Amino acid sequence: MAERNYTVVTEFFLTAFTEPLQWRVPLFLVFLSFYLATMLGNTGMILLIRGDRRLHTPMYFFLSHLSLVDVCYASTIIPQMLAVLWENGTTISQARCAAQFFLFAFFASIDCYLLAIMAYDRYAAVCQPLLYVTIMTEKACWGLVTGAYVAGFFSAFVRTVTAFTLSFCGNNEINFIFCDLPPLLKLSCGDSYTQEVVIIVFAAFVMPVCILVILVSYLFIIMAILQIRSAGGRAKTFSTCASHLTAVALFFGTLIFMYLRANTGQSSEGDRVVSVLYTVVTPMLNPLIYSLRNKEVKEAVRKALSKSKAARRP
Repeated sequence: MAERNYTVVTEFFLTAFTEPLQWRVPLFLVFLSFYLATMLGNTGMILLIRGDRRLHTPMYFFLSHLSLVDVCYASTIIPQMLAVLWENGTTISQARCAAQFFLFAFFASIDCYLLAIMAYDRYAAVCQPLLYVTIMTEKACWGLVTGAYVAGFFSAFVRTVTAFTLSFCGNNEINFIFCDLPPLLKLSCGDSYTQEVVIIVFAAFVMPVCILVILVSYLFIIMAILQIRSAGGRAKTFSTCASHLTAVALFFGTLIFMYLRANTGQSSEGDRVVSVLYTVVTPMLNPLIYSLRNKEVKEAVRKALSKSKAARRP
């Protein structure tokens, strides 16, 4: 049996999307434009919600936090990806790798919880309209958001500590867009059973619990919509949930593919493409999803633009 190189690895070399070389510059420009669009769209959504009194409702309060998390989420991944493309691969220390993985897990977990909370908010609005104001009070909204941040921190901390108790040796190349758990497991030289259990626990508790809340909420919402007699009333009620459902499908669909696939310890081209969807594309699309399909946001945007034009006039 050939001996394995057990040289201890203290830094990693990220190489995703560096080949073929002729694609480096186009990909760099594409991802840079995605990042700028993400920052502009989500920051604009936050300012719009804060500046328009009509959007001072629980739904938009949660949406503003989703936009804030998406800004942080994208900023954790995309600048590192741009450095990899610009430098044709970049070296990252184990400490920086651990920090990036922690921040990724932290913000991804909060995204999951916020999407579940937003589903519950829609349930309360559609199924309990007379009690909505008493259910979704300011105190309750802050409590739910705080719970999402605390739970996200705990989940990310446990996963990071567990992952980086592994010993890494031999090849230090990570052919992935950031320091995620599946490609790191591939570089481990010890028993990674515990770390693989962590992936399963994350997949079996965090995501399914959030998905269950979303499914149950929308089951009651659909039942309530079916009881509405007019077709126009049904369409209007469902339209308030369409944006959220689109965001849920895009975010959870890609995460489920990554974390429930059989070969979690491998890194393939398909994995990298899917990882781009949930780390780059989804944060960029969320403001578009909520603005293009939401009448109140559209009106707030028109109002903000009209104010801007009026301010420029002499």
